[in-house]
Amino acid sequence: MAPQRRAGSRAAESGRAGAEARAEERRRGLSSVIKGNSPKDSHQKWLKVAFLLSSVVLGCLLSGSYLFSEEGVTEVLGHYGEILGDRFIEVPCSEDYDSHKRFEGCTPRKCGRGITDAIISRVEAERIRRIAEKGLSLGGSDGGASILDLHSGALSLGKHFVNMYRYFGDKVHDIFSEEDFHLYRELRQRIQQQIARSFGISPSSMYLTKPTFFSRINSSEAKTTHDEYWHPHVDKVTYGSFDYTSLLYLSDYTKDFGGGRFVFMDEGANRTVEPRAGRVSFFTSGSENLHRVEKVHWGTRYAITISFTCNPDHGIGDPVLT
Repeated sequence: MAPQRRAGSRAAESGRAGAEARAEERRRGLSSVIKGNSPKDSHQKWLKVAFLLSSVVLGCLLSGSYLFSEEGVTEVLGHYGEILGDRFIEVPCSEDYDSHKRFEGCTPRKCGRGITDAIISRVEAERIRRIAEKGLSLGGSDGGASILDLHSGALSLGKHFVNMYRYFGDKVHDIFSEEDFHLYRELRQRIQQQIARSFGISPSSMYLTKPTFFSRINSSEAKTTHDEYWHPHVDKVTYGSFDYTSLLYLSDYTKDFGGGRFVFMDEGANRTVEPRAGRVSFFTSGSENLHRVEKVHWGTRYAITISFTCNPDHGIGDPVLT
């Protein structure tokens, strides 16, 4: 009987040893969970790291020159808060110029778009904006977009246009001064010279063409198709005479108005210019520079569109106060 008791004792000891081993395994497992060393927890850690890294990358992109919108990636070519010297981006020319008479030394063979804050001061922009404000005080569109053309006299009035020189007669002389028109001519000449330098042509080969006009845009609802300024378009297609287009901005994005950025619509991306008083953007007028203007959501946006042709038959003179 004694051997049987020893066998039972050995079995009991073996059982206790097994129980202790299992208890130790459970303690180790619990310790691993507490320390976060389980495979599941490691996987969650990697997910968190990946998320944080992607957030950092996205933040860098958003704070830099790229924005994400419903229409894809948007590159900002000129932020309103930065002061640009000369920024030029060359793009391949479209075939639009082939369907028009070519003028050697002027018709675009080098195409692209440029931005500069270096040729017109903010003080000068404020002075010329006052010219627009004075002229548009005579009329203005019922919708969100009004124009003033000092060359032809075209002025938005309600749902129509009038020739302000005929419609208001001598009153125009009470509104404008010779100094106003002199400033207009001087700034036009600087813009023309900047375009010529950027595209490697002579300023004398370019001619001012129509329409060249002030624009005032606000958030009012459009009343006619003339108020629908936001549609994509190509200047060379809309106005056959255009070879080079420029805009002089007279108010500040985010300060004077919201929305209203200028958008180049390239394949796969939109590239925008944020208006800043005194900023000039310019570009060749063909399909290589399809563009639009965002709707203005609040405030008032002022600008001048100044266009040039290579065809002297389509040239116009500077405005004269007569």
